Amino acid sequence: MTTPVTIARGDGIGPEIMDATLKIMEAAGAKIAPEFVVLGEKAFNQGIDNGITDEAWDSIKRTSLLFKAPITTPQGGGYKSVNVTLRKSLGLFANVRPVRTLAPYVHTKHENFNMVVVRENEEDLYAGIEYRQTRDTCHSVKLLSRTGSEMIIRYAFEYARAYGRKKVTCLIKDNIMKISDGLFHKVFKLIATEYPEIEAESIIVDIGMARIADTPERFDVVVTLNLYGDIVSDIVSQVAGSVGLAGSSNIGQNVAMFEAVHGSAPDISGQSIANPSGLLNAGILMLRHIGQGDVAVKIENAWLRTIEDGVHTADIAVKGTNPVSTQEFADAVIANLGNKPQTLAEASENAHRTVKMPDPTKTTKSERSKKLVGVDVFIDWAGKDIEKIGKNVESISIEGLVLKGISSRGMHVYPNAEHNAKVLSDQWRCRFTNDNGSVTNEQVRQVLAKLEAMDYDWIKTENLYTFDGDHCYSQSQGE
Repeated sequence: MTTPVTIARGDGIGPEIMDATLKIMEAAGAKIAPEFVVLGEKAFNQGIDNGITDEAWDSIKRTSLLFKAPITTPQGGGYKSVNVTLRKSLGLFANVRPVRTLAPYVHTKHENFNMVVVRENEEDLYAGIEYRQTRDTCHSVKLLSRTGSEMIIRYAFEYARAYGRKKVTCLIKDNIMKISDGLFHKVFKLIATEYPEIEAESIIVDIGMARIADTPERFDVVVTLNLYGDIVSDIVSQVAGSVGLAGSSNIGQNVAMFEAVHGSAPDISGQSIANPSGLLNAGILMLRHIGQGDVAVKIENAWLRTIEDGVHTADIAVKGTNPVSTQEFADAVIANLGNKPQTLAEASENAHRTVKMPDPTKTTKSERSKKLVGVDVFIDWAGKDIEKIGKNVESISIEGLVLKGISSRGMHVYPNAEHNAKVLSDQWRCRFTNDNGSVTNEQVRQVLAKLEAMDYDWIKTENLYTFDGDHCYSQSQGE
């Protein structure tokens, strides 16, 4: 049965490597019916703000399957990433990036590791919520939900179980971001208890990435947040030999998208030197996903044999050898269809397993009591006299909502700052709380009105809540 597939040829090197990949897939007997659509740069040039044409949306809706080459989102100008828009709009919550070494045929300092990075795909800083609040200060929102965290963590454990993996490692930074990353870490530890046969470990992301760069063989499945996952998957791909070799799948409840890990590389566009392997490996993942495992195996074994034969594009070619062009590499893979690698482990039709999808309606979260206990009011003020702004703001406290302190760039500066605070910003966070009870929205409005009466420009507010009595907001440094 032929499977309809929405295909975007992409930008930069995208058309070159997509053409090479489709040529290989056709020669191998892949039963797909391509529906070519426009995404990225050409769509932006047509005045389409999100970079995705209506025809593309219609095709994806029909096929529930997108195979895309790298695309370009213009820098600046407020344009949103097309990749992020697709992942969020289509509910592609899991980005799965398998990486392995191909030593000795592709140079690496680590000869034998096989790792899978499972990256949360919809939240975190990639939500793309940002503000310029003052002349000096910008603000980015790191957004995490318990539901989103549970979905990706449970998928990572289900992936490990389906593929017989032995360990899942969680990378977090909850020594600093105690509430957001702290939530992710708590959910990880809770869900890990449901999979007693799988070892679970948690590592702070900075040392975790250092260990992955140094001793990647100690890792098996890595699950982490969106930004960390993007970085660590590039690191491990490069450590394995080249980012140009890695493909990835984006998995949702109803739709899947397959793509290379790398970008559109416009600097080498049109030179026919790009490596199509990353996109080809994404295509192999797609073929397995749609039940054409026999074709996937044929292509993967031919690709491995081509790598063994020393037919390499410039990014992985050994110094002193002659690299092949994009199309020459594709032709070599086609010539090897039906052959198997002689040294590297050959592909198997049993390599693809069905991963049980997490149910977003069944989570471990419970209803918790919520109480408003204060408010942070952010002020745009260019002065430097800490005592002046402190006493002025303190004077507008009302009964039940009293100034507790002021911070700048997260550092406590008033009152009783036991340091010589050097304020280099024009954004001030003024925290008003009621330590003995709850706060009302009317009290918050009274404080804001008094600030306005004193000609202070308040630019943002954040309500402070407790959940089951726990204070769920961060303190200032030095508070």
